[in-house]
Amino acid sequence: MAHHISRRNFVAATVVAAAGPVVPAFAQQTGSTEMERKVSATVRHNISSFRSLIWQPYFSNLRRGAILVDITSRAAHYWSEDGSTYLLYPTSVPLTEDLTRRGRTRVIRKVEGPSWRPTPAMRRRNPEWPDYIPPGPENLLGTHALYLSWTYYRIHGTQDTRKIGRRSSNGCIGLYNRDIKELFSRAIVGTQVLLI
Repeated sequence: MAHHISRRNFVAATVVAAAGPVVPAFAQQTGSTEMERKVSATVRHNISSFRSLIWQPYFSNLRRGAILVDITSRAAHYWSEDGSTYLLYPTSVPLTEDLTRRGRTRVIRKVEGPSWRPTPAMRRRNPEWPDYIPPGPENLLGTHALYLSWTYYRIHGTQDTRKIGRRSSNGCIGLYNRDIKELFSRAIVGTQVLLI
């Protein structure tokens, strides 16, 4: 037996399907784009704030470009030197306050295909970690890294995309590999960086 659908029923069904699943009220939290769920004992919440910012409250100029990393909102902002380009990326941030550094620094080196070695503090906390991981799919710094003037601090990619939007790093700022590749192509040695 053939089913005939009226135009009115078709339109109503299309509207319901396009709206997608209903999100329960408990999943809608103020200031969050998604419900916070415990992922593990150490990597707790995925919250990034995607609001645009202007550079003037944070930098006196845009010479050599500027990167602002907001630890609280877990977002990195980039402005080009001429001010024509503004980009916003979700990030991972340090796991705890004692691993977090705030203030002004700058990009001092750019490395495509970085290798990774644990810092002395990481070795003390995690003696079982390897001494070295070469560039490649197992590398903790992802595909690209911007080395900062602070020893051991980087803005880098990550192979573990679950970390983005969370307090999950040992001090560095992590981006999706596609995002760090774009930021890497725009930032230069000397780009000013501010972590707040």
